[in-house]
Amino acid sequence: MTFEPILLLSMWAAGLAFVAGVVAWWGIVGRGYLWLTGATAAVIGLAAAFDSTPGIIAVVLTLAAAAAADRRVASTVLFTAGGLAFLWIAAGLDGWIAAIAGSAALGGITGEMLLGHWFLIDPTLPRWALRRLDVAGGLGVVAEIIIAGVRGTLRPPTDLFGFAYLALAATSVLLAVGVWYSLREKGYEGVMAATGLSYLATLTVLAVAFLGRAPVEELLGIT
Repeated sequence: MTFEPILLLSMWAAGLAFVAGVVAWWGIVGRGYLWLTGATAAVIGLAAAFDSTPGIIAVVLTLAAAAAADRRVASTVLFTAGGLAFLWIAAGLDGWIAAIAGSAALGGITGEMLLGHWFLIDPTLPRWALRRLDVAGGLGVVAEIIIAGVRGTLRPPTDLFGFAYLALAATSVLLAVGVWYSLREKGYEGVMAATGLSYLATLTVLAVAFLGRAPVEELLGIT
């Protein structure tokens, strides 16, 4: 199969835009989080803007949503529209089901990691928001594994890249579980631990999304 880097970036941007829209609707944080998450999604999806008109629309909508952070409904609608535009690009390259799974995995984990930093500013923020994003990311990773198995791209552990994929996928799930249980700790240290684990999970989930789609041997010149 042919791998397009825009696919990975579009899924990631879509996931972050959706997370920003959900958090905007929850109304649990100030505009700073929405500015950061929206800008991050726009920068990650910038490659799509250079490649297609839907990419330009997605970036513009996401930036407009961040600019409208003080208006809950407008920001939610614009973030959702931007996420759908990014998802449309990803679905065109990888199909809707796979694109949704990748967006949930990448967006849920990264969005949870970013939101965790806001507890440094306001430790009274509700932890249920972090848990929900963590669950979304974890379920996205599980869906990624299932889709790879159904497609036949899930290689056996005896294959080097197959082992790497399974190890990274298992690590991502375990990190998501670790985030969940860290958030059960009553002290702020639990949130700090969860945020740190999310850093690691962001990296492993990116690798899972890549290895599950890219012809690694071809890209590395291995025959």
